[in-house]
Amino acid sequence: MTASRVIAAPKAWFSARPFRVHPWSALVVSITGILSIPVLVVFGFVLYPSGVTWDHLVETVLADYVLNSLSLMLGVAGGTLSIGVITAWLVTQFSFPGRRIFIWLLLLPLAMPAYIIAYTYTGILDYAGPVQTVLRDAFGWGLDDYWFPRIRSLGGAMVMLSLVLYPYVYLIARSAFLEQSPSLTDASRLLGTGPLRRFFKISLPMARPAIIAGLSLALMETLADFGTVQYFGVPVFTTGIFRVWFGLGDSTAAAQLSALLMTFVFVLIVLERWSRRRARYHHVGLRSRPIQLTPLRGTKAVIAVTACLLPPMLGFLVPTLQLGYWAVLTAPEMIDTAFVKLAIHSFGLALAAAFIAVTIALIVSYGKRLARTPLPGLAARVAGMGYAVPGTVIAVGVMIPFAWMDRTLDAWLHDVFGVSTGLLLSGTLFTLLFAYTVRFLAVSLQTLEAGLSKITTHTDDAARSLGYKPMEILTRIHIPCINGALLTAILIVFVDVLKELPATLILRPFNFNTLAVRTYELASDERLADASMSAIAIVLVGILPILVLSRAIGRSRAIIH
Repeated sequence: MTASRVIAAPKAWFSARPFRVHPWSALVVSITGILSIPVLVVFGFVLYPSGVTWDHLVETVLADYVLNSLSLMLGVAGGTLSIGVITAWLVTQFSFPGRRIFIWLLLLPLAMPAYIIAYTYTGILDYAGPVQTVLRDAFGWGLDDYWFPRIRSLGGAMVMLSLVLYPYVYLIARSAFLEQSPSLTDASRLLGTGPLRRFFKISLPMARPAIIAGLSLALMETLADFGTVQYFGVPVFTTGIFRVWFGLGDSTAAAQLSALLMTFVFVLIVLERWSRRRARYHHVGLRSRPIQLTPLRGTKAVIAVTACLLPPMLGFLVPTLQLGYWAVLTAPEMIDTAFVKLAIHSFGLALAAAFIAVTIALIVSYGKRLARTPLPGLAARVAGMGYAVPGTVIAVGVMIPFAWMDRTLDAWLHDVFGVSTGLLLSGTLFTLLFAYTVRFLAVSLQTLEAGLSKITTHTDDAARSLGYKPMEILTRIHIPCINGALLTAILIVFVDVLKELPATLILRPFNFNTLAVRTYELASDERLADASMSAIAIVLVGILPILVLSRAIGRSRAIIH
């Protein structure tokens, strides 16, 4: 019997199985890579040597941009935290007159763009406004006989932004308070702990990660604001970028300013995620048990009603009533064919951008679902960062590569064929829609991912076993199941595009206006009453997603009254 000798073949250093890329993964990475170009372009200019314009900015105004931006952030942080957290705690823990109305009323300032409330309160509180006019007539004061706070100032910008941005904190804080276990509150009551001590020792620490997330959103919107700070004459990064781009014509310096502003934004994002990572609070007990509200009576009820009434009254009701009054006065003159054309431009552009952004978000979110590697998910997160980037920065990041492509193509065609094409991409609606998609992709992406996550993977497996291909599974199964999420995403992006000012102002085609741009132009000319028709149209349309959000949150948790 001979022993057989088995000789093992040498192990290959490569796998015999060819490397295959899933087509959906390749599609996701390609799309998100293209949408990441503006942010990468802006960061790329950090490596450029500083020019004369940048040196001039460093010597003159850069310190003002940094200090004013930081001061504005601190002021808005204090305002949004105090308003948002207190009102969220009141409506989730206590019963008082009007509480049900305040739950959704506190969300309404989200429909009011910051630049519109700034224009409105300037018309109300300025020297020629009704408030100071009544004071002078009542007391016989002259110009130098009294002091009145200046609305057009850094402090005024803090107040205006706080009044319209506190709902970010209120929304997320209220959701966090609703998710907390009533067992902890009951245990603290048995130990004799009062409402304030329970708030500071239990409710607030457990909701801290959510509150910081809402605050981060508010501060990112603060850094992105252009209309308010420009109208109030506050020198910050967004106004500086606009002036360097249009006033000095230096795209490199504008991109370098944009990169510095993006550093502020990314620091905020890192701090927010670090805070959530460090948080180690856990909900315990029977979370399904309804929350039992503590009734408030007498002085305490009056304080609660006042605290919940003032923010929406000052942030929505007063400016809306003033806009409505101006609109009634100016309607015969302002509602004409030009206004109808503006409305068609605005609604058509917003609808097109919403469908493009939601379609791309659907492809990306479904591609992530099919992917077997983390690369598509990482690419989607990078592309989704566009929402944190201010509109002025997006505009700079879009204009620079598009202008380069136009110049390169024109030079090549001129050298080869003797033909000049001019500007094919820059200053067109395509460029503007691309910027909107970069800016608002994250909004639709988060909404659709939440909808798709409710469909189990077993559904996909069952469909594949029946011979369905990925595209058929998406169109015949997933899309019908997430109709609500699709409509919500379209609505939110539609309203966001309708309110967007700086990107539209910089990238719009020649002689193409929208309601937001027209409002800005009329307010800049001190024609505040004439700007009311465009402004109130934006505000009224902006109420729609607020109602959707309020209804969704209201159904999230049962409460005992």
